[in-house]
Amino acid sequence: MDSSTDNHYSSSSASDSPRAPSPSSSSSAVSRALQLVHSDDPDSKLEAAREIRRLTKTSQRCRRQLSAAVLPLVRMLRPDSPESHHESALLALLNLAVKDEKYVVFSLRVRTCPFSAIILNKINIVEAGALEPIINFLRSESLTLQECATAALLTLSASAVNKPFISASGAIPLLVEILRDGSTQAKFDAVMALSNLSTHPDNPSIILETNPIPYIVDLLKYCKKSSKTAEKCSALIESLVGFEEGRTALTSQEGGVLAVVEVLENGSLQAREHVVGALLTMCESDRCKFREPILKEGVIPGLLELTVQGTPKSQTKAQTLLRLLRESPYPRSELQPDTLENIVCNIISQIDGDEQSGKAKKMLAEMVQVSMEQSLRHLQQRALVCTPTDLPIAASCTSEVPSK
Repeated sequence: MDSSTDNHYSSSSASDSPRAPSPSSSSSAVSRALQLVHSDDPDSKLEAAREIRRLTKTSQRCRRQLSAAVLPLVRMLRPDSPESHHESALLALLNLAVKDEKYVVFSLRVRTCPFSAIILNKINIVEAGALEPIINFLRSESLTLQECATAALLTLSASAVNKPFISASGAIPLLVEILRDGSTQAKFDAVMALSNLSTHPDNPSIILETNPIPYIVDLLKYCKKSSKTAEKCSALIESLVGFEEGRTALTSQEGGVLAVVEVLENGSLQAREHVVGALLTMCESDRCKFREPILKEGVIPGLLELTVQGTPKSQTKAQTLLRLLRESPYPRSELQPDTLENIVCNIISQIDGDEQSGKAKKMLAEMVQVSMEQSLRHLQQRALVCTPTDLPIAASCTSEVPSK
């Protein structure tokens, strides 16, 4: 999860939370909450947790001012604390952790404090010992606590500093179990947390040991292809197919490659970049093994569209993958130059089935048309730049053929 991604647990519902305090009243409210959370009275601590959750719902300033509440809130998660405290304390910590990277950027820009003085709440929470009780909550029979704990790991895993500690805590197998058996929302949060963790170099192999591919594919099949969930599934798959076990698991899973191809056609720009990267990694690792499984799922239309409408990185990867998918990966003779159109025509001629072939041909025609239109616009822009401002356009475009 990047720093701009919020979690659904990070704000209270309208029914149990009044509006966020005005700047004039927030200081006294923060002071009172800190006093209550440090008290020895259990009821006062519970009131403080709920108040901290409310104050930090939308206020980044309150999140920083209440950073001193992290340690007492983490203590409320321990087994010897009343069970009624666990959920409230966890939700308060979750609100304290979200978006604190934005405060760092703001502080550095306005020079309110040096970088060395800034410690993210995300990091504070882990250093205060929150991981052990959060891991225990993943095993809880309470679905609410399971969901809160999964959401907490999603937020905490956004910090690069936390990632190795989270994986070392034993969270990854439990997150995969949530991905398999959890509620719908818990599954969404679990796959996002795993995606965050997979960006640490030591973690993809640990994730693969838990055999997550079937559950990732199941989630990818049924979620909206343009959603953030599909984007995170795609990013996680791209990380995992960097290993032979991941590539084999994806192709062995029924509908695995097809689910990836569907994201290629209907996903967000970022998701499409991840899946074309995954497919390219597979084909580059063993073209003979993975070319046919990729081709038979109708990948060509999505790749064609990506060569024109994708991000610059996606366009390059799509063109490289198209070259690998043709019958021979080597350049053709001068009679058939190695143009994208010729590469695609060569692939289309090998596709079985009129429907897939027809769709690919239509996409090729549209791609050529878009490419021509882009070239024409580029030429028109160059013509306008080269036209003197004091002359009419027609005068600068006179034909070189003499008039009769």
